[in-house]
Amino acid sequence: MPSDRRRLRASPRSYGTRAGLAAAAAALATGSWMIYAGTRTEAPPLPDAAQAVVRSVQVPTPYVTPMAPSPPTAIRIPSIGVDAPVVGLEADQSGHLRTPPETDNNLAGWYQDGTRPGSTGNAIIAGHVDTPRGRAVFYALGAVHKGDTIAVTRADRSTALFSVYGIEVHPKNAFPDELVYGATQQPELRVITCGGRYTKATGYQANVVVYARLAKAVPAGR
Repeated sequence: MPSDRRRLRASPRSYGTRAGLAAAAAALATGSWMIYAGTRTEAPPLPDAAQAVVRSVQVPTPYVTPMAPSPPTAIRIPSIGVDAPVVGLEADQSGHLRTPPETDNNLAGWYQDGTRPGSTGNAIIAGHVDTPRGRAVFYALGAVHKGDTIAVTRADRSTALFSVYGIEVHPKNAFPDELVYGATQQPELRVITCGGRYTKATGYQANVVVYARLAKAVPAGR
């Protein structure tokens, strides 16, 4: 279960909304940094209906043994060419999660008051889809497919390998907090970025959420 030392606040321009006692929430604001030069000619890819989570299917058991807590340092998603460092993100005084620096388009952020990737619960990694500088780290997140692998390198030099079991697009004005951030019985990962319909006035209207669960723990040096 996440530690949740700070309660995140809801926002209409956010990744998710708020963290309750049982779940961590990532609340990255979607401001002007999502608009690169105002010259967008194509939308980021979005998953098709076949990639949605099948919630009637029981989670397989036995679970993969959870890893000892260790913060993430990098994330790789080979199927879409992501290989990026991960920085810790904190909530500000108003309860909104700070965004990753805009100076580096190849950078992801992790909600550091939540679950460590590989430990029991939901770890949250989020990043920009684009910035004023162009396409950013998770521009192609909607092109991920079920069965794809996400590798999270950790500070103890171990690697948590997650298997994707769903990719969905959730409207920001009807974001399913419990589905995305609810407590889990095993180590899980949510990777989040903006997506859906876009306007200059409001930014992106939805969030792309990748759901994955721990498939293998790779010790340091392996």
